[in-house]
Amino acid sequence: MTIYDETGAHKTAHENAAPMNPERSGPLANVRVVDLTRALAGPYATMILADMGADVIKIEAPGGDGMRLIGPHTEVDDDHHFGGYFASANRNKRAIVLDLKNSAEDRETLLRLTDTADLVVENNRAGVLEGFGVGYEAMAARNPKLVYGAIRGFGDPRFGEGPYTHWPAFDIVAQAMGGVISHTGTVDGQRVASGPSVGDLYPATMMVVGVLGALHHAQATGEGQFVDVGMMDSIVALSEAMTWRYGYTGELQQPRGTQHVSLSPFETYECSDGQIALAAPGPGHWAALCEAMGRTDMIEDDNYRSARRRVVNRIELSDIINAWTGTMTRAEIIEKIGGVVPCGPVNDARDLVADPHVKARKMLVAVDHEGSERPVITPNTPLRFSKTPSGVWRGAPKVDENREEILAELDP
Repeated sequence: MTIYDETGAHKTAHENAAPMNPERSGPLANVRVVDLTRALAGPYATMILADMGADVIKIEAPGGDGMRLIGPHTEVDDDHHFGGYFASANRNKRAIVLDLKNSAEDRETLLRLTDTADLVVENNRAGVLEGFGVGYEAMAARNPKLVYGAIRGFGDPRFGEGPYTHWPAFDIVAQAMGGVISHTGTVDGQRVASGPSVGDLYPATMMVVGVLGALHHAQATGEGQFVDVGMMDSIVALSEAMTWRYGYTGELQQPRGTQHVSLSPFETYECSDGQIALAAPGPGHWAALCEAMGRTDMIEDDNYRSARRRVVNRIELSDIINAWTGTMTRAEIIEKIGGVVPCGPVNDARDLVADPHVKARKMLVAVDHEGSERPVITPNTPLRFSKTPSGVWRGAPKVDENREEILAELDP
């Protein structure tokens, strides 16, 4: 069930956020990316590159990326050029429409663009661009230094063709088949998907790591290459603990709620106004927590005196801690142990907007939104560079918004 903040505070959230940067900058300011992505995994990867200053040119089919149609929209957006889904992952980019399916002229324009590019990123199903005559081999023949990254549900057949290689995939499928859902959920065994779309976002992040590694090689040697990231592969890698645990002991890790398999206390606890995360598995933090609770007797108690014993008796320990936290607000608990025992409130979006640390770190940015009378907020890049500042400098583009300037940059 979706819960809304009926106070309307979201309408003024931008007033508590950092402003956009005045211009494109960052360590990739001299890098050009041709972006042939859609949905979330591919656009999020190129968004990270754009946040670091890369000139990202988004190629869209006639009518634009279908994700433009997905809401929500602000209450003062009458134009609906795009909703929040598209805006979030396509900031800092320029856009041009090319009809690769039906226009030989547009296919040639794409190749001319890739002639000028350092990176190409796409997330089509295997063989789609090759079918148009504009796949990796066609681009690399003209630009040998080109780094070409492809995110596919189950990887590219160039690197091993499995039974699912040509299947379509989305976030939920990657989460399921890669192992995340098998051990994410409640302690009574109900399995759930991760809240963030990690089936898209983690492959996207891995793609950024991959193409930057390949770009380093290309700049050193003049040799470009194909970088392949499978969504399922990435989630298998993300599920590392589940996998090595099975390899060591044969254990099939089950959903654990917010508990940790090997550490305690290490979970969320109930407060009078929500929940708080608290982690005190080591002796120093454990002693500090016992002192704050007025239970110094537990420090040497046989049931809790060692990390292993606290794990064995986690249920009883959790009940004791919940009895203590339940009498106080989150703020009162943080007043007692914040900065001494690792802890923090379970925040929702409204909490993040008001959090002074989020504000100090400029982790929310107010972004101009085409067609809306007010800015919207989005998470800023978490990357900080001392010499080449990065971040958000423009909102997402309208369909074909930058056609003239992009074509003008090509050699006649």
